[in-house]
Amino acid sequence: MSAASSVIIGGSIAIDHIKTPVAEGKNLLGGSASFTGIAASYFTSPVHLIGIIGKDFPQEHLDLFASKNISTHGLERSDGDTFSWSGSYHENMNDRETLSVAINVLENWTPKIPLEMTCAPIVVLANMHPINQLQMIEQLTCAKPFIAADTMDLWITIANDDLHEVLKKINLLVINESEARDFCKTSNLIVAGQTLLDKGPANVIIKLGEFGAILFSKHPDGSPATEFTLPGTKFDLFRCAAFPLKEVADPTGAGDSFLGALAGHLASTGKTEFSFDDIRQAVVYGSVVASFTCEAFSANRLAHITREDIENRLKLLKNLTHWP
Repeated sequence: MSAASSVIIGGSIAIDHIKTPVAEGKNLLGGSASFTGIAASYFTSPVHLIGIIGKDFPQEHLDLFASKNISTHGLERSDGDTFSWSGSYHENMNDRETLSVAINVLENWTPKIPLEMTCAPIVVLANMHPINQLQMIEQLTCAKPFIAADTMDLWITIANDDLHEVLKKINLLVINESEARDFCKTSNLIVAGQTLLDKGPANVIIKLGEFGAILFSKHPDGSPATEFTLPGTKFDLFRCAAFPLKEVADPTGAGDSFLGALAGHLASTGKTEFSFDDIRQAVVYGSVVASFTCEAFSANRLAHITREDIENRLKLLKNLTHWP
């Protein structure tokens, strides 16, 4: 097998202030690219971050990136203040309230990929404005990079046309359950998966939070249905369970960790094209790594696991979800 591939990850780098029913944390590492990058770093190296931070960004967070061999050469520094988010979680942790958002340095940011990174074989467009995602795509120089993108309800509402342009240019979309229903105007997730595939990407993952995720993948043109095809559909489907947790301390960044582990695993194969089985295995890794993120505030748990921890939890999840 070929050596692991590098990954570039574009998105927000933030300072978070989070309150839950039992605890509170200030000046925490946040942002979609932060969690995605740390999760990916357990599978491949180097991981390159593309983003922007302000003068107030804590050095301890930069030191954490360095300790994970995450390159910050593509991280722009500004004299302004870092993007900041403050939120409060409700008792069930599935619902949260945004208390304040300070866009700060993100307001006029245009992502710039250093020339030596523009031919990375795997590109992750973590949650950010679709215009920024398109700007990153335009800078790529590889003939056929594998591009995975995340999105959110805000962009579905205020940047729908731009988001549709992104979908035409990517290989994999990752989206939350509620966002998929809203975007596709259907309560049926199977219909939503097909609708999203029809918008462009060959693969779609709908995240279900504590209930796991569903992978939808198009059949190659002319290929017959497989054992992963539902009757009456033209796509392969895989339903992955989430790793069960007794307690959730803070789910912030879990979805980004899912995406990062998924991309990192794909990069670790050394391949440039991925089968349904490749992506299916990556989804399981994503689900496992996301579970660690939920066990402590910010990246405080995610940043201190080992690859052995991941593999042990993967084996346990397999034992919990298979049958003879």
